Amino acid sequence: MPRYRPHLAARPSWRCRVCGAAWPCSPARLALLGEYREDRIGLLIYLATLLDEAAGELPGHDGLTDRFLTWARAR
Repeated sequence: MPRYRPHLAARPSWRCRVCGAAWPCSPARLALLGEYREDRIGLLIYLATLLDEAAGELPGHDGLTDRFLTWARAR
């Protein structure tokens, strides 16, 4: 039986360790939405912290706000 592997970021590239997509990839987003189901503000704070770290490791990379935060806004 296949074992689930969490889609985590590989630093300093901020690519998914499992699928290689820009992190947070779709599976990571779904997992984060499930984990923070009852705490959207907590999710946004967590993602903003990671955004700050990624900005320091990916200088000059545009679109990090959309990549890390925009998708997680309350709808």
